[in-house]
Amino acid sequence: MSHLRVLDQPSTLEFRLTQEAFNLRKQAEHLPVGIRRAELLRKADQMDNAIEINQWVSSPGLRAPM
Repeated sequence: MSHLRVLDQPSTLEFRLTQEAFNLRKQAEHLPVGIRRAELLRKADQMDNAIEINQWVSSPGLRAPM
C-alpha cells in the first residue's frame, strides 16, 4: 500500500520561503557569532530576496524593481 501525503491546503512558494527564513533565523539565534551563523543568516536573506522577486514576478502590473 502506498502512502500519500495529504495536505489540507497547498502551501504557496511565498509561505514556504517565509517559513524557511524564519527557521534559519531561529537556528542562527542559538549559535555563537561565526561562519555557520553568518551562513544561516545569509540564506535567510536570500529567502527574503526570493519572496520579493516572486511577488514582483507575480504582480499584475509587473513593475520594475526599485
